[in-house]
Amino acid sequence: QVRLVESGGGLVQAGGSLKLSCAASGSFFSISAIGWYRQAPGNERELVAVSSRGGLTNYADSVKGRFTISRDNAKNTVYLQMNSLKPEDTAVYYCNFKGTVVAEYRELWGQGTLVTVSS
Repeated sequence: QVRLVESGGGLVQAGGSLKLSCAASGSFFSISAIGWYRQAPGNERELVAVSSRGGLTNYADSVKGRFTISRDNAKNTVYLQMNSLKPEDTAVYYCNFKGTVVAEYRELWGQGTLVTVSS
């Protein structure tokens, strides 16, 4: 089994910064892609940023130039540096894992961490 532990959410003023982290732990797993989604009240969950094998990254248009995703492969940890935060970035941010766990493909979600940006 793989466990995703998120941290780093909180309350910040518009224009401020936060850094989220998500650590994957467990046995016999391999990451194909790991990243972040978010869900604001009344909205569907949406992609924020994802890091795939080979160093490929993909960002939502709304966060390009403000958010940066990075990985520490030795720690199986993914980070999301969020700068120039806007009130519309307020949401629950979820870590997302895609890969194999004991040779089976799995998609897993973290418990979510709340980011609140005040105007």
